[in-house]
Amino acid sequence: MRPTEITRRRVRTAPLGALGAVLLACLPLALPTPAGAAPATPAAPALTVEEQRLTGAVPQEILRRSGFDDVAPGFARALAGTSGLAQAERLATAEGRRLWRRAVDRAQGRGPDGGDLSRDDDRPLYWARLGMTRALREWRPAFALDERGRAALLAAVERSSRGQDSIELPAGTKVKRVLITGFDPFQLDSDPRRSNPSGAAALALDGTVVDTPAGPARVEAAVFPVRWADFADGTVERTLLPHFRPGSRRVDLFTTISQGRPGRFDVERTNGAWRGGSPDNANVSRTETVPVPPGLPTVTPQPQWTTTSLPYAAITAAHTGPYPVHDNTAVTEIPAGGTEEVDRADGPTPGSTARAGGGGDYLSNEIAYRATLLRDAVRLRVPGGHLHTPVLNFGDGNTDPSTGRVTDPAFVRDRLAITAQIRSVLAVAVGGADRPS
Repeated sequence: MRPTEITRRRVRTAPLGALGAVLLACLPLALPTPAGAAPATPAAPALTVEEQRLTGAVPQEILRRSGFDDVAPGFARALAGTSGLAQAERLATAEGRRLWRRAVDRAQGRGPDGGDLSRDDDRPLYWARLGMTRALREWRPAFALDERGRAALLAAVERSSRGQDSIELPAGTKVKRVLITGFDPFQLDSDPRRSNPSGAAALALDGTVVDTPAGPARVEAAVFPVRWADFADGTVERTLLPHFRPGSRRVDLFTTISQGRPGRFDVERTNGAWRGGSPDNANVSRTETVPVPPGLPTVTPQPQWTTTSLPYAAITAAHTGPYPVHDNTAVTEIPAGGTEEVDRADGPTPGSTARAGGGGDYLSNEIAYRATLLRDAVRLRVPGGHLHTPVLNFGDGNTDPSTGRVTDPAFVRDRLAITAQIRSVLAVAVGGADRPS
């Protein structure tokens, strides 16, 4: 995933689509303090930028047409019945996991549709999660709830509703263990209709078994936010570390996935330790060296570059679907002893300073850098790296976000094709893992 799909040397694509629909009234999420109860909680914190988008016509239509418009009101009612922080935290975790499982089940054809949006749609999960965090932020319980306690509840919803705490890789040698990650939709101020094919693939593939030349592979998935602060706080490392540690359930292959260039997949060869400053979903910018979270395994001194260990030669040589798959070796660096940025097609030179990996200088590059840095820190000798998907666009006649529809046949067709090709790429990657690239 890249800002405007591609960063720095990157191609910019046209805005994706259209608002349309009538503004729907947002269901009330705040609950009043019970009569006679003295307010024991500080004033509710301000809504985040992401939560403020929730009342727009497009998010409300997506929630209604998926059946996920009942998530936030139901969670708010359940919160009202809690009598203390511990109980509320258990509820937040349980309801977050319930939302994740509901989204996975819908994507994989289990249970009722809940509406007329296609089952593969990743957007209901994103907007329903924001409804839950907004409900938590506006909640005024009768018991004392300080800022730290509310933050713990918000964190519980974030982890559990993203599948980050429910990764269940099998033990033993009969099944290969594969871990993939996706991202939330992003660039929502320019088009709130956006979907992220990496998040859709995570929902479609979580808990599934893929047949590979090396035998069956169990895939587990998690989704990450498009926010600089969460990455600096270590959300990636805390999620991946238990599955990178030695043991009978350690991963055999991992890949982070995000949306990249139009019309192609890329296996990103090199990842850089640099944040390029593009705004995230909270409209926050960061331009700095990728910060390493304290208290977690890392490599010292911090390297400027990390490298994929995915079998890129096997992946790019195979026919995995309708989109070409490229071995992307490009980077942007400041050469050793230099002061100016240089674009290089063949990877970094010795001693250079990173300014963009093959995946750019946004959060897709950063998740790849963090995952492979953690791999090296714990001496995990398995294939791992980053896969960029094609950009997901709306169909012809539906590209204007001010007048367009929230979905169309081309949009759904291409998202399904991307997910199917990711599944094929994983099969090749597992089967080719023992062959050097």
